Amino acid sequence: MTAAANVSTSSKARLPGLAILLVLASVAVMGVLVLFPLFIVFKEAFAKGLPTYLAAIREPDALAAIRLTLLVAAIAVPLNAVFGVAAAWCIAKFEFRGKSFLLTLIDLPFSISPVVSGLVWVLLFGAQGWFGTWLIEHDVKIIFATTGLVLATILVTFPFVARELIPLMQDQGSDEEAAALTLGAGGFTTFWKITIPNIKWALLYGVLLCNARAMGEFGAVSVVSGHIRGLTTTLPLHVEVLYNDYDFVGAFAAASLLASLGLVTLVLKTALEWRHSGELSASRRH
Repeated sequence: MTAAANVSTSSKARLPGLAILLVLASVAVMGVLVLFPLFIVFKEAFAKGLPTYLAAIREPDALAAIRLTLLVAAIAVPLNAVFGVAAAWCIAKFEFRGKSFLLTLIDLPFSISPVVSGLVWVLLFGAQGWFGTWLIEHDVKIIFATTGLVLATILVTFPFVARELIPLMQDQGSDEEAAALTLGAGGFTTFWKITIPNIKWALLYGVLLCNARAMGEFGAVSVVSGHIRGLTTTLPLHVEVLYNDYDFVGAFAAASLLASLGLVTLVLKTALEWRHSGELSASRRH
C-alpha cells in the first residue's frame, strides 16, 4: 500500500513538468502550422508598402469579389439559421419516424468533399445536367451565376447551426414550452418568448461559425462559379486567380482579408465561450 502511494505521489510530482512539456510542444506545433503561415500572409501582403496593398484591395475585381462574398454569405447564413433552428426544434422536441435519417442528412456535408457538394449542382443544373435543357429554354441561369454560388454555400454550411443547437435543446427538454402552452400561450408566442431566448447564444455561436465557413468556402463554389473575374469569383477564388497570374501582392492582400475574418471570428467565438460557457458547453455534451 505504501509503495503504491509512493508511486502515485511520485507520478503527481512529475506531472506538472510533463504538462508544461506538452503545453510547450503544442504551442510550438501551433506556431509552425498556424502562426507562422499567418505571419507570412500579412508580411507578403504589405511587402511593397501600404499604398500597394490598398491599391490591390481597391482594384475593381477585388471589390467585386468582396461584394459577391458578402452577398452569398448574407443569403446563405440566414437561410441556414432558419433551417438550423427548425431542424433542431423538431429533432429535440418531438419523436417521429425518419428522425435518425434527418440527423444523417444534416451530418452529410461534414463527411463529403466540398468539391462533391458543388458537383451535385452541376449535375442537376449544368448545361448537360438533369434540368439543363429546361433551364436553357427558359433562360434561367444557375451554374456560373450567383444562384449557384449560394446553393453550393448553403449545402456546405447548413449543418453548423443545426448541430450547435440540437444537443442544447435536447438537454433543455420541453417542460417550459409545455408550461407556456398550458397557460394559454400560442405556438408562435411560445417559440418566440421561450425557445429562442433559451438558445440565443448558441444560435449566435452557430451563425458565427456558419458565416466564417461561408465566406471562406473554396471547393464547392469553385466548381459552380466558372471563375469569371468580376462576376462569379468570391474572395477565396480571387486569391487563386491572382496567385496563378503571379500577382502575389494582390493575392496575399486578398488572403489577408480572409485571415482577418478568421481572426475576428476567433475573437468573437472566444468572447462567447467566455461569457456564456455554461450554455455553449451544454450544446456539446452529446
